[in-house]
Amino acid sequence: MMKKVFSISIAAIIVLISGQSLGQKAINKFGDWTAFYDGSGKKRSCYIASLPQKQSGKYKSRGATGITVTHRMQQNTKNIIEIRAGYTYRKDSEVEIKIDGKPFLLFTNSDSAWAYDKEDSKIVRSMVRGKSMIVTGFSSRGTKTVDTYSLLGFTQAHRSIGKSCGLK
Repeated sequence: MMKKVFSISIAAIIVLISGQSLGQKAINKFGDWTAFYDGSGKKRSCYIASLPQKQSGKYKSRGATGITVTHRMQQNTKNIIEIRAGYTYRKDSEVEIKIDGKPFLLFTNSDSAWAYDKEDSKIVRSMVRGKSMIVTGFSSRGTKTVDTYSLLGFTQAHRSIGKSCGLK
């Protein structure tokens, strides 16, 4: 049964991150987070992903939702945070995330929210120390959504992609 749940979780997360690459391979599952890598050498990318534990809002339908944290060796970037809403965000809006009550703002573009430059690592440090993260956003129609993510396993998953991508 556990293997089946793991496979379903992996499939859902692959759908979530499918915009990144079709060649990704799972490293492992750590609590509520799954670690992946793609490519090799300087072209290697490593990411962790999770799905919300709880979703609320008055919407009729909603696409895939989730969060990824990515290291891209070729671009020399790390801790790139992307939250997929499953809908198009309201134009020029910001998404608020709260990690154990500590707020951060992300900018939006289409159906994704991204941390502002130099905020990614601050947010990741809070995620390492945190237990849960609440994401609040508004759709292009004005519908408010609140998604709750568990941070159980985040630290181990984040360490595993650092190791896989050769970060110190």
